[in-house]
Amino acid sequence: MTTPPAALVNRNKKHFLGVPAPLGYVAGVGRGATGFTTRSDIGPARDANDVSDDRHAPPAAKRTKKKEEEEEKEDEEDLNDSNYDEFSGYGGSLFSKDPYDKDDAEADAIYEAIDKRMDEKRKEYREKRLREELERYRQERPKIQQQFSDLKRELVKVSDDEWRNVPDVGDARNKKQRNPRAEKFTPLPDSVLARNLGGEAASTIDPNSGLASMVPGVSTPGMLTPTGDMDLRKIGQARNTLMNVKLSQVSDSVTGQTVVDPKGYLTDLQSMIPTYGGDINDIKKARLLLKSVRETNPNHPPAWVASARLEEVTGKVQAARNLIMKGCEVNPQSEDLWLEAARLNPPDTSKAVIAQAARHIPTSVRIWIKAADLESETKAKRRVFRKALEHIPNSVRLWKAAVELENPEDARILLSRAVECCPTAVELWLALARLETYENARKVLNKARENIPTDKQIWTTAAKLEEANGNHHMVEKIIERAITSLSSNGVEINRDQWLKEAIESEKGGHIHCCRAIVKVIIGYGVEQEDQKHTWMEDAENCTNQGAYECARTVYDIALATFPGKKSIWLRAAYLEKNHGSRESLESLLQRAVAHCPKSEVLWLMGAKSKWLAGDVPAARGILSLAFQANPNSEEIWLAAVKLESENKEYERARRLLAKARGSAATPRVMMKSAKLEWTLNDLDAALSLIDESIKVFPEYSKLWMMYGQIHEQRNDLSKAFDAYNSGIKKSTDSIPLWLLLSRLEEKRGLLTKARSVLEKARLKNPRNDSLWLEAIRVELRAGMKEIANSMMAKALQECPNSGVLWAESIFLEPRPQRKTKSVDALKKCEHDPHVLLAVSRLFWAERKVNKCREWFQRVLKLDPDLGDAWANWLRFEQLHGTKEKRDEIIQRCLAAEPHHGELWCSVSKNIKNVGWSTEQILIAAAKEVSIPI
Repeated sequence: MTTPPAALVNRNKKHFLGVPAPLGYVAGVGRGATGFTTRSDIGPARDANDVSDDRHAPPAAKRTKKKEEEEEKEDEEDLNDSNYDEFSGYGGSLFSKDPYDKDDAEADAIYEAIDKRMDEKRKEYREKRLREELERYRQERPKIQQQFSDLKRELVKVSDDEWRNVPDVGDARNKKQRNPRAEKFTPLPDSVLARNLGGEAASTIDPNSGLASMVPGVSTPGMLTPTGDMDLRKIGQARNTLMNVKLSQVSDSVTGQTVVDPKGYLTDLQSMIPTYGGDINDIKKARLLLKSVRETNPNHPPAWVASARLEEVTGKVQAARNLIMKGCEVNPQSEDLWLEAARLNPPDTSKAVIAQAARHIPTSVRIWIKAADLESETKAKRRVFRKALEHIPNSVRLWKAAVELENPEDARILLSRAVECCPTAVELWLALARLETYENARKVLNKARENIPTDKQIWTTAAKLEEANGNHHMVEKIIERAITSLSSNGVEINRDQWLKEAIESEKGGHIHCCRAIVKVIIGYGVEQEDQKHTWMEDAENCTNQGAYECARTVYDIALATFPGKKSIWLRAAYLEKNHGSRESLESLLQRAVAHCPKSEVLWLMGAKSKWLAGDVPAARGILSLAFQANPNSEEIWLAAVKLESENKEYERARRLLAKARGSAATPRVMMKSAKLEWTLNDLDAALSLIDESIKVFPEYSKLWMMYGQIHEQRNDLSKAFDAYNSGIKKSTDSIPLWLLLSRLEEKRGLLTKARSVLEKARLKNPRNDSLWLEAIRVELRAGMKEIANSMMAKALQECPNSGVLWAESIFLEPRPQRKTKSVDALKKCEHDPHVLLAVSRLFWAERKVNKCREWFQRVLKLDPDLGDAWANWLRFEQLHGTKEKRDEIIQRCLAAEPHHGELWCSVSKNIKNVGWSTEQILIAAAKEVSIPI
């Protein structure tokens, strides 16, 4: 069988011809060939019958392959850092390919609401922190205008003449302005005047003369006379003609009156200027958008309102009116549209618009109130409100507005009708009760309570009504019934709200009502173990708000429950001392010592109150009773001694101290005994007592201090040195002893020894600012200011938060650097009274009187016990203030009773000034205050 020719052809054809090469195939790779591409591979240099590979695939095949590669890339996960998200991971969320359904939307809404709620909780703290940071930033970097604000205020004192004499600044680059020269004027020659004015009055000017150049229009042909001169008469006539032409242009040809308002002309021009300063394209877009909204949904009132306001903003008021009225036609039941139409129209038209609105919406409260506002007469307003109440009889707002316009009798009648129409309106019931008589008011409040059994205000008003009419026994009963009734009607009794109501009652003058509320509510919902703590907080809160009667009632209840608690008695006593009378304080203290006889403070407060009132025998009697209750009490012994010594009964004081030394020989008793003898100038007896005391109490530093000071007073400096030195060995931590020893060495002229004493003291007592301050002052007194500055730097390194050191460092600086130093001091010690006092003295030195007063106020608000601040302020007012201001400072100082301060203690503890009153110490300390320079 013979094979056909076609079969022979197929048998000779290779199987790989016409088939795409495998991926990555390189011809001849088995014998070491490598793939490469030439320019002929890119261009059409291949034969049309050659088998194509992947590199030369047709465009469609290339696109298909490219699409497959992109899909493979999409399937692969991109692990690049830029594709990483903290919550979603690589390549977006885990569920990004899932459909977003309603559950996902609801979950997102819940999470968003939670985030919003958490953000609101933190909002107040965040805003407060931002304000504090901004305030701190402004303090650290004040603006230039703030730095020179005090100088600007001084400009008020500049007179008009001084203003006129201020020279112009000029331009420094302009040589003519830097070196101005006087102007030169060349006078007109007499020959010119003589030539033009030749002996008689002339009305012409020679155009060739120099005067012709001064007259405008000299070249006008009509102005020249036949002789070539200028005619002055024609110049005047031409000017008048020109003025008439201008006036005729703005006049009415019929009436002859001007059509331009000369007063309102400029304001009319202002009205032609559009008030909107934005882009006109934005207006067009907004107008087009709003038009689309109106046409799409014409029953949407906000679209009409927004369109009208857009036209109003752009100055097209009439277009705005037309739009809003069209909106009212389309939506006659919209309150907002009618009210906006009334606002846009002039008053007369607004009345007609509101009348039309009332016909369409007769039950709209806002429209009736707007209609009343548009009326100018009270009678017309009443008529409008009565008409409104015919349509809306249950509107509390309308009733209140109508009642406010009536006289009391008509108001009572109106309110009688109002409570019938609005039986649940508490304000209407209470207003009616205020206008009624006592009996009728009780009936009105009873009806109100029946209609509104859940409102506490009705009950408290009833209690105040009974108190105002003298029925005090009924007040507490009404409040008790109120709590019972409200609880039975399911009303939650809020203790804080009732206490607030009690405070408001006291401020309104209803004392019995506030007491009754406190008595009934004070124990409500408070556990027995929390009663004392809670009640003390309530009393403090009432005191802070000025409700002293409420605080007294709280203390009375607490003392009745806890009669043996000394702390409650003390709090109540301080309340009476600060805000009560002397009689109430003494009565309270009598009850206090009966329940707490072992409390020394209560006995001493009672004795001091009697003593300050001038009743010395009564004070003695209280102290004798205190002795019986506390036989060996040091405080009571010393109080009795002080009472006798202050009243010049020195023999009584000596006998008391002798008894005290026999029964309660404490270091303070021994020290007071020696001090009494020192005060009476019996130095031998004082030294004898101190010798005896030192043997028993060698570590009590005040005895050594007195021992040395008495020897200093006798000018026996060697014994004083031995006393101070011995005292330091016994108590190395007594800073006053070290200071006294250093000053003694300085007094003896041994400056080097004084320095060594202070250095030794600093080694024994590191980080002590008083020792550093004394060392600096030693150098200043010796005239070594550079050494003092060096020591101040070391002191501030060791004690960076010491207020006394920073205060001293401010005045060590030269005047230009003091303000900067004070800012640094305030940063380090913001709430230190010594730094604030130094800043006050800095303003004093700069003669800034008002600022100085403000800073003195800050110091004393921070620490009223600092006597130096009172002395500085009094000295300042003696120089720059009035007598009333000085008297006020003295009274405030007497109330504060300061005890501390370097200058204050130097006066008060001086043995010559023993027995001085606070006022005497203040005046003496003020004399010692140095004026800052």
